[in-house]
Amino acid sequence: MMTAMHNFRYFLICIAAASIGSLLPAVSALGAPKTASKTESLVYVGTYTRKNSKGIYAWRFQPSTGELTSVGLVAETANPSFLAVHPNRRFLYCANEISNYGGKEAGSASAFSINAETGQLTPLNTVSVGASPAFITVDKTGRHALVANYGAGTVVVLPIHQDGSLGEATSLIQHTGSSVNPQRQAGPHPHSVNMSPDNRFAIVADLGLDKVLVYRFDATAGKITPNDPPYVKVQPGGGPRHFAFHPNGRFGYVISEMRSTVTAFLWDTGRGALKELQTISSLPKDFTGRSTCAEIAVHPNGRFLYGSNRGHNSIAMFTVDPRKGMLAFLGTVPTEGRTPRNFRIDPTGSWLFVANQDTDNIVLFRIDQRTGQLTPTGKSIEVPVPVCIRFLELK
Repeated sequence: MMTAMHNFRYFLICIAAASIGSLLPAVSALGAPKTASKTESLVYVGTYTRKNSKGIYAWRFQPSTGELTSVGLVAETANPSFLAVHPNRRFLYCANEISNYGGKEAGSASAFSINAETGQLTPLNTVSVGASPAFITVDKTGRHALVANYGAGTVVVLPIHQDGSLGEATSLIQHTGSSVNPQRQAGPHPHSVNMSPDNRFAIVADLGLDKVLVYRFDATAGKITPNDPPYVKVQPGGGPRHFAFHPNGRFGYVISEMRSTVTAFLWDTGRGALKELQTISSLPKDFTGRSTCAEIAVHPNGRFLYGSNRGHNSIAMFTVDPRKGMLAFLGTVPTEGRTPRNFRIDPTGSWLFVANQDTDNIVLFRIDQRTGQLTPTGKSIEVPVPVCIRFLELK
């Protein structure tokens, strides 16, 4: 009797399961959420204000399709050659790259508030920083902006007020010295400043000194002081320009403008020290023309590194050994324009935007996140004299 009852219950369970199973496709088709599209971004582009350029321009970018929609001119300002977005995504800063006019140091940094709905920028204020500022970044607390002044040979720290505006400098370091190239390296030329992953150090690539300098950073007081050791040298006549950390925080990379090389370093987090691992060319072995490097970036997945070649007009591609930090040259891809001064990987890691300064265009490439290879998409946008690209991911 118990066996018969057990079989009967088993029979009922099977019928119920079959009934539910037959309904599952319909429930799935009707009730399952659609796959969400990747987040839209605003793309801000800083320019040199010559030809018909007036300042900072913007586009809306949909990474799921690669579609770009022009917002237009969003801020009129002189030579906004480098941009930085505040960590809270409410403010944008630019280095106004202006040389000495009439003996006065006219270079400045400007602050803007961002309207995320329209993309427009509202000016907050402008402060003097020194001749020919070439780079600006915001520390990870969002309380300070750091500026590298190529012409003045200085690094400056500016406080950021609660309303996003900039204050007068709380710290200024004057670089001194020279290197082997009398035309380009008769004096110091700080070209970039990057914060360490823990925000305790500021790393400055100085083209004129052939040094990558390290400063201790006091985020409370807004002060930088020389580290011990204070710098690491690169190959004489190299001209270190821009620097990038690996996502794992263990390695750093500098691209040297004048010798077209990339140098890999081991980063000692505790001491703030860089130790050279390798220097590798960004150009094909058979290239004999004139070319200089500009930008460098490590892919968010940490497996690939890219650098731009001006003259060869290409993006150099490298694989990265995530355990050792070493690079292997993958090759180059033409940038479909002249003088790729800057490029940027979008927040999804799927696209690479290249700003071709002398052909007034920004060209889009697809990134194969398995191989690191770049594929031309046929997509490009026109903008006069583009020199810096920054993304604001809209969440």
